[in-house]
Amino acid sequence: MRNEMMNRPVVKKELVDFMRNKQKKVAGELGKIEEEAHEAGVPVIPHETVVFLQFFLGQLKPKNVLEIGAAIGFSSSLMAQYVGTEGHVTTIDRFDVMIRKAKVTYERLGLTDKVTLLEGQAADILPTLTGPYDFIFMDSAKSKYIEFLPECLRLLPVGGVLMVDDVFQGGTILDPIEEIPRGQRTIYRKLNQFLETVMNHPSLTSTLLPLGDGVILITKEQEIVEL
Repeated sequence: MRNEMMNRPVVKKELVDFMRNKQKKVAGELGKIEEEAHEAGVPVIPHETVVFLQFFLGQLKPKNVLEIGAAIGFSSSLMAQYVGTEGHVTTIDRFDVMIRKAKVTYERLGLTDKVTLLEGQAADILPTLTGPYDFIFMDSAKSKYIEFLPECLRLLPVGGVLMVDDVFQGGTILDPIEEIPRGQRTIYRKLNQFLETVMNHPSLTSTLLPLGDGVILITKEQEIVEL
């Protein structure tokens, strides 16, 4: 389950080390979970993305958050700190092992009433949701981003933000397709299609950030007729 691309930073290694090791640590039990995950090589968002989320969500102050890709429940637990007393986080995952670990995380942090974990394929679950969600965090199968995009945008209100993780594929997203191993070309094509769509759509505003393996923030500026 390790993300090999996380070891191919798109910025200088020294800067990555600085961002990961020098910025303020997460406090309390959630911080312990982050440290345990890193020590065990469990895939959670890197610390520079954690710090960015803390800052950004502190400004955005979302009430309802949707996450696609719960993993061990770390990022949804982090986001639950920023939705206020009446807010809620909904997260989706299809892997039994991750679902079990996420449930343990929510129990450990006392978040079972604050976070709802939906079990199954996001492709099946997303159409059943009504939203709206002020903030959506997508960190799932990279080849599915373009497929999930229409539902994400449907669930976002105007002014809502979609944050998508791991969009650079260790920088290989820029390489000629001939240099991409055949087994990774579907991800390569669909990630490029996704980026092309969100960066050029007239109803969306987006910005790329070199955090982890690349993050894109997308704001829905007006209702969308078609992609």
